[in-house]
Amino acid sequence: MKRVIFASVVLLLCALFFTGGVSAAEKFASVSMERIANGYLKAKEYTKNIDGKEAAYTAEINKKRDEVKQFQDKMNLLSDKEKEAKKAELESRFNDLQELVRQKQADFRKETFDKTMEISKDIKNTISDYAKKEGYTLVFDAAALAYQLESMDITEKIIDILNKGYKK
Repeated sequence: MKRVIFASVVLLLCALFFTGGVSAAEKFASVSMERIANGYLKAKEYTKNIDGKEAAYTAEINKKRDEVKQFQDKMNLLSDKEKEAKKAELESRFNDLQELVRQKQADFRKETFDKTMEISKDIKNTISDYAKKEGYTLVFDAAALAYQLESMDITEKIIDILNKGYKK
């Protein structure tokens, strides 16, 4: 997929340069989306929070799983008649465990998706606002470029703007 994007970008740039579509006044820049994500304090805080929530979810699920296992172990000590009487309760506990796992996974996925979209929107808007303010025509993700001058890299400026905005 990256190769397709890269090839498209190269073809677009070639077409613009060879048809005279790019004037000397146009400015280009690049950013490293990976470095921005790693340097953005909001993203770091989110990662820390989500790791804590994942640990809490896992602990809750493991506790419930242990309770079901203990109940099952106790059932194994019962007579066949007593086992049959407790079978419905075991199934209910097992179904509750499965529902808990399903619900926690769904909650975790939704929260992760929502937060990732929020952070992505922050980053995109900051890049866009900065590019407009500074007169950049195009800002590329450095991962899609084979080469660019270091002077074209505005990653640190974007990280600084994001973190200053986040502290407020």
